[in-house]
Amino acid sequence: MRLPIFSVIGAGNGGQAMAAHLSLMGFIVNLYNRSREKLVPILNNGGIHLEGVVDGFAKLNMVTDDMEDAIKDADIIMVTVPASGHSDIAYEMLPHLRNDQIIVLNPGRTFGAIEFYNIVKIRDDINVVVAETDTFIYACRSNNGVSKIFRIKDVVSLASIPAWKADYVVDLLRLAYSQIVPAENVLETSLNNIGSIFHPAPTLLNSARIETTEGDFQYYLEGISPSVAKILERMDRERIAVAHALGVNAVTALDWLKDAYGVIADNLYDAIQKTDAYRGLLAPKNLDCRYIFEDVPMGLVPISSIGKQLGIPTYTIDSIIHLASCMHEVNYWKIGRTAGKLGLEGKSAAEIKVMIEGLKEEITVA
Repeated sequence: MRLPIFSVIGAGNGGQAMAAHLSLMGFIVNLYNRSREKLVPILNNGGIHLEGVVDGFAKLNMVTDDMEDAIKDADIIMVTVPASGHSDIAYEMLPHLRNDQIIVLNPGRTFGAIEFYNIVKIRDDINVVVAETDTFIYACRSNNGVSKIFRIKDVVSLASIPAWKADYVVDLLRLAYSQIVPAENVLETSLNNIGSIFHPAPTLLNSARIETTEGDFQYYLEGISPSVAKILERMDRERIAVAHALGVNAVTALDWLKDAYGVIADNLYDAIQKTDAYRGLLAPKNLDCRYIFEDVPMGLVPISSIGKQLGIPTYTIDSIIHLASCMHEVNYWKIGRTAGKLGLEGKSAAEIKVMIEGLKEEITVA
């Protein structure tokens, strides 16, 4: 069996790390970015310098800002752009998709696969799989064709639409990533979105420090103090409550750190301090960052929206959404992934689960 051809969509921190690592593992890899400017250093260098837990110089099969060229021969399309760009990427990709391709959102954040699928299904002449992970596999930073991987997570869950295809997708991805495990469905991967807990609140609560130092401090180890960790724990309990209302056995942030990084502690603050993968990871340089413009509308808003629909209060999560909206002068409630936009409005927990099964059956028959 030949190795799958990968196309990595997005040449940011994660995209450069993923493309380089896949190439060094022996896969044919195309790298796409909408803005050619970000690709110029990679083109000039002839590849990506990778350092950290993986070291080497990775040559890529193609580096392009042409979506058709990037994905036409790809078996697996790894989307690494911020979740706030998923819908735009889906529409850009739509005319160029072909049968039997696999699209993986890395990660989907909250209900990303549902949003992406709702666009892809416009093409009733093709049969593709839309999958999402619950988290990004790398802790990494990249700039100008140089990428550093601080840590590769021990476990990453993946679900797909149709749900029964998850095992097939996982088996293919395990040719590169033995850490990938199947989840029951996209409700599970979406509501295990730990990024929505770890990113927006610490960024907002360290906003003055970020603006005055340009993020020159360790984001997790210094930015998440015992008091900040208590707020994260409260947000996490609200996320878990929404997940349980939908029948999803979500993991706590504390257990997630244990699964992903092997860290064992009694509370979230201590667990974060023990996570070696977070050492050296600096805060964003400014507040116009994906920890806000991605994780609030595409992570927290859908949790809050579904929570309200199911009668689950999310007071702490709502306060973070409100603060982010004030800071950015953007109504994140309006632009975010709401139940209405996802086609879930007015549905009970049981009806939402039936709908997810309905998506599975709809594609299975196609």
